Amino acid sequence: MNGVVPLNKEIGKTSSDYVYVLRKVLKTKKIGHTGTLDPLVDGVLPICVGQATKLVNRLTNSPKEYEGEITLGRSTTTEDREGETVKTTKLDAPVSIEELNKTFKSMTGEITQIPPMFSAVKVNGKKLYEYARAGIEVERPERTITIYDFYLLGDPEFDEKLGQQKVRFHVRCSKGTYVRTLAVEFGEQLGFPAFMSQLTRTKSAGYELSQTFKLSEIESMVESNSTDFIRSIDDVLSNIPTHSLTKDEWEIGVLHGGFLDLPDADESQDLRVQKDSVTKAIYKFDKVRKTWVPDIMLLKNE
Repeated sequence: MNGVVPLNKEIGKTSSDYVYVLRKVLKTKKIGHTGTLDPLVDGVLPICVGQATKLVNRLTNSPKEYEGEITLGRSTTTEDREGETVKTTKLDAPVSIEELNKTFKSMTGEITQIPPMFSAVKVNGKKLYEYARAGIEVERPERTITIYDFYLLGDPEFDEKLGQQKVRFHVRCSKGTYVRTLAVEFGEQLGFPAFMSQLTRTKSAGYELSQTFKLSEIESMVESNSTDFIRSIDDVLSNIPTHSLTKDEWEIGVLHGGFLDLPDADESQDLRVQKDSVTKAIYKFDKVRKTWVPDIMLLKNE
């Protein structure tokens, strides 16, 4: 079994929990996910199986899309609804649509983030959440991320009694983005404490929420000897240009991890090389050697 399972992760389990369960359900050891989702976050979680595990880093590095909710007027220790209250500031009136839109727009582009203490980022070999649970504050490394799109969804809800405003949003962002932290920073821009009160990943590795399968659906399909839940490696890589290999290119080059001379190929992007309409490797153009070199080998049953 080689391919990607577009899983619909549900609230309550970690990404690693699903890998553990699917390893048993699919009866395979070669399996891995493509980007951690917190237990309180649901949505698209592509799971690589078999030869497709070689694509984990590539898919993890691709942009992700989310829809969620920011609550203005309160902040928490974990930056989400699970944490204890750190600060509350009642809003006398709702923040205007114009001001919200202005703030969203100001936070797009390349920005710097500091990972939250309740995260799996390691410092001196120890995860930050382990320090946090022990009550120890440590210096955290800054990281540069890119926010491609960040905008308002629907009409905000204002709770006059609590003095809090709920703001729904859409964000498309690069690998390494902490959307929880983005929610807190959004509040800071407006002068209010804030936390991320809900989050769903709506797109990852090219798969949207409507294309995913819940664990229960996958288990039922496996019991029925169906593999309709798994997407082929070629389907996953369909956005990459292809080159059909000649017999010599295959036997002399790719089969042995060799270089390829492809003068007509677009040197600015990766290239899928195929034999019998099946992708065997991903090649990159090496500007120093001035030739195409293997980046990811996906040889199967050769």
